[in-house]
Amino acid sequence: MTDKPTAKKRPTQLDSPLVPKMMRIMSRMHVRVYRATGGRIGGTWRVGSALRSGVPTCLLTTTGRKSGQQRTNPLLYMRDGDRVVLVASQGGLPRHPSWYHNITADPEVTIQIGKQVLRMRAHEADEAERAELWPKLLEVYSDFNSYQSWTERTIPIIVCEPLD
Repeated sequence: MTDKPTAKKRPTQLDSPLVPKMMRIMSRMHVRVYRATGGRIGGTWRVGSALRSGVPTCLLTTTGRKSGQQRTNPLLYMRDGDRVVLVASQGGLPRHPSWYHNITADPEVTIQIGKQVLRMRAHEADEAERAELWPKLLEVYSDFNSYQSWTERTIPIIVCEPLD
């Protein structure tokens, strides 16, 4: 995908200054509950196109590129063999999420799926990987297509592979 996408109109309520604050609060709560229950609560996303069937959720921990501190984000994911595939959509906002920038600075991450914690190395999918993975990701969560239409940036796909 070499051409920049042309953005469609994003729902205006997403541009409210309250949205990032609410997302941070909800993410922190999600991480706490997920960890406390080993993913029994918070392990499935049931919003938008995932309402009926749900999409699996993991916890991604990166090292902050500026702070050096561990940062954990709940994210939708897709398994591809022993790889874990993530989408840096940030709901179609114009900028990449902070965790994406942390990965580009330090690709060693941990991913928690349920009670299992995996040490992995992350990289951004190249064009060939993206062409293979994007349709599969849309099968898992079709709202990614809407998010892509709301932004001019190409939403990165992050592929995480086991370190061992």
